[in-house]
Amino acid sequence: MAEDSDLEKTESATPRRLQKAREEGQIVRSRELSTFALLAAGFFGVWGMSGSIGEHLQSMLRAAFTFDHAGAFETRRMMIGAGVASREGFYALLPILGFTGAAALFAPMALGGWQLSAKGLEPKFNRLNPIAGLGKMFSINGPIQLGMSLAKTLVVGVIGGTAIWNRREEILALATQPLHLALANTVHLIAVCCGMTVAGMFVVAAMDVPYQLWQFHKKLRMTKEEVKREHRESEGDPHVKGRIRQQQRAIARRRMMTNVPKADVVVTNPTHFAVALQYTDGEMRAPKVVAKGVNLVAARIREIAAENNVPLLEAPPLARALYHNVELNREIPGPLYGAVAEVLAWVYQLRRFKTEGGDVPLAPTELDVPAELDKGGVSDDEAEQEAADTLNPAVNSDNDDASGASA
Repeated sequence: MAEDSDLEKTESATPRRLQKAREEGQIVRSRELSTFALLAAGFFGVWGMSGSIGEHLQSMLRAAFTFDHAGAFETRRMMIGAGVASREGFYALLPILGFTGAAALFAPMALGGWQLSAKGLEPKFNRLNPIAGLGKMFSINGPIQLGMSLAKTLVVGVIGGTAIWNRREEILALATQPLHLALANTVHLIAVCCGMTVAGMFVVAAMDVPYQLWQFHKKLRMTKEEVKREHRESEGDPHVKGRIRQQQRAIARRRMMTNVPKADVVVTNPTHFAVALQYTDGEMRAPKVVAKGVNLVAARIREIAAENNVPLLEAPPLARALYHNVELNREIPGPLYGAVAEVLAWVYQLRRFKTEGGDVPLAPTELDVPAELDKGGVSDDEAEQEAADTLNPAVNSDNDDASGASA
């Protein structure tokens, strides 16, 4: 049952699926909306431009029915007259053509907008399959389309028939009216009936548009597995991304370790934390952290420091404060200046002892570390997670070593 439910297209289309369908030329279209727009544009165009249209038609009819005895025997003059009549007829219909052309272009934008796609022009020979054609005819979409067509015919027919029936007396009275008055009333009755027909098409379009929207989104529905697969393709497989992050941290850790031999001192916890400090007089405003880590990383830092004769100082509060409050390749904060200065003073004394001899300098033990910077209660798991975040590619992008770590 679970597998069957996964195969059912119950999920709404994702934005990526909608965009892909649009690129393939699949957009919402309503023929009834376009038909209504064309009829409405033609009707209101004739209604609004009736004066200009009437003048052009009068000129055309006057030229066509004016008898010229001399012109009746000259082909050239007959052609000129036909050209004038055609021109007047074109001028009469030009506003209507403009209105209907604009409606044909802009009506589809009400639903799906314009979309130019060459894929819609590609030949698809599977459409020539008669079996597939029969399947479409007898599918559920066929009866629905037939019902829509019958509903359209019924609505338009009822509205148009009602309009004519309600004005049947006026129509019969046209035979008893003078010619000019009968023509004017005929035009008025035709306009009213056409307007009622346009109103009927509006009802049909109002019924068809929601159905087309529902049908379009139903066609693009996706299964739960398709949604998951698309999410993996767009966002990336979590397992692959985790593996990449793991490799990035390993590379960053190796590059960080290359800075340990250059450090002046390594401050330890002594087992959980290790922070390597470096200071070059005249080049740095303050000492900076060049490497840091917890547990296994801290042990490796201590090993490299011992191999390269870098002094190790056990100062748990200072080690924790440096680890939690200073990013890689960043200078130490002001509140730690005093404690780090004592450590560096001990390092310089230790160097002088190694070169000149004398009394062995005593390692500082009472270092002034603000309590708010000493996060001694952090668990090992939290420290490991923070170590991973420390080596995250998002930090220290302005430094070569750090940018190498962020690789």
